Amino acid sequence: MSSAGQLNILSHPVVDAELSKLRQSTTGPKEFREGIYKISFILGIEATRTLEQSSFEGRTPVGPFTGSTIKPKIGLTPILRAGLGMTNALLSLFPNAPVYHLGLFREKVTLQPVEYYSKLPSSPPVDQVFLLDPLIATGGTACAALAMIVDWGIPVRNIKLLCVLASNQGLAHIQSEYPDLEIWTAGVDQDLTPEGFINPGLGDAGDRLFSTVRD
Repeated sequence: MSSAGQLNILSHPVVDAELSKLRQSTTGPKEFREGIYKISFILGIEATRTLEQSSFEGRTPVGPFTGSTIKPKIGLTPILRAGLGMTNALLSLFPNAPVYHLGLFREKVTLQPVEYYSKLPSSPPVDQVFLLDPLIATGGTACAALAMIVDWGIPVRNIKLLCVLASNQGLAHIQSEYPDLEIWTAGVDQDLTPEGFINPGLGDAGDRLFSTVRD
């Protein structure tokens, strides 16, 4: 794994192989969903290394032991709809975590984010949030989601952004607005197309996850 400041890029043969499979246009929806799940699970494992723990005293069938639990209350905020593809992987790590869906889409002409849905309650009952979005292209949607979460009452230091693939431009945009944000990604591509897609990227993650790709 390589890191630069708060940016962490996974370096693992399994992740590289799964990401390569996701990139291929011949990969079908089932395999695409499975690949997103696998990479998201590994991102979740790596991103939770520093979570604070609490200890407790318990007993096995043989004798006493000192155990540990995760101290902070974790919440998941997937950005609809592609973020849904990452949610189950994180729920496998935190099965009781509340899931707060955020509805944002990118306007096709201006490439600016438009909010259409939020499941955030009036005040946060959690201590730390994992923001889930498979692709960070321009970074505008992620920044809009981050603004929603910060306004909700979660400080940036308690937010981790997990994505499968990002562009250099998108990362620079996010880091310029939220320099203290911890970001985890499986890969970074250099360029964006004029339409705002990551190049070479892996296409539209939402369409490929839910088999709505248009010919």
